[in-house]
Amino acid sequence: MQIDPALVGTRLKEYCCELGWRRSMNYAAAVQDHNPWYFDDQRAGGIIAPPMQAVSLTWPIFERFHEFLPGGGFPLETMRTQVHYTEHLVFHRPLKPGDALTIQGCIAAIVPHKAGTHVVTRLDAFDAAGTPVFTEHNGGMLRGVACSAAGKGQQDLPSIPPASPDASVIWQAQIPIDPLAPFIYDGCANIYFPIHTSVRFARSVGLPNIILQGTATLALAAREIVNREAGADPRGLKRLSCRFSAMVLPGEEIMVQLNERRPDPGGRDLFFTVLNATGGRAISHGYARIKDVQA
Repeated sequence: MQIDPALVGTRLKEYCCELGWRRSMNYAAAVQDHNPWYFDDQRAGGIIAPPMQAVSLTWPIFERFHEFLPGGGFPLETMRTQVHYTEHLVFHRPLKPGDALTIQGCIAAIVPHKAGTHVVTRLDAFDAAGTPVFTEHNGGMLRGVACSAAGKGQQDLPSIPPASPDASVIWQAQIPIDPLAPFIYDGCANIYFPIHTSVRFARSVGLPNIILQGTATLALAAREIVNREAGADPRGLKRLSCRFSAMVLPGEEIMVQLNERRPDPGGRDLFFTVLNATGGRAISHGYARIKDVQA
């Protein structure tokens, strides 16, 4: 199988959705984030949604990708080989219950990789007034799928500052992953794929067991970063990026590590890693941008 980088620039059909308070609270509960910004509906201005809620709102596009591609041309058989490889989120303003969103997307990059082909989809979410809410670059690795020509679009992908080569561990948080965590995240985030909930299916594709959703692992890291580095104020998280590098098995533990904090006058750049139970990097190239927020 192969894919043509000439597909870069293909626009997807628009997707519209609305975020309700129950759904936003459920997402926070799924990753055991007790932050009152997500639950205390008596606070001035009401609650907001966890930043990582964005991935649950765009998931229906990836779940039914063929429905959003006009005119075909994308080899849909390659989608069976796909794993979530990279994630990059920019938060223009906090997500809030009651938001009615229009999500516009395009294929942003198709790049050859030693494991296959890296396909990045860009999604921009706008509220009812047309104001940007978040931008996602979601990268899938098509395993064993060849890129039929030189890659395209890579130069237009978001760039992040490189971490220092001598970075160490500033703090770390050990988090147990309950055996039911993939099922809870599946239901609360409404992100469904059977490698996370069906042992039979997971083993049929070569996995040792069901695995925790990569976005759940990233949401747990975001929880620790916001609560430890942004004064528990999720409005301060402006960018979040990572590469998914190794699996996390339910019933084991992960270790979220902050490796570098780089302050500047407007906030700070943070570099982090998440290790699985065997010491493998479940999340590598982790990056977060925190901006100081006025009370």
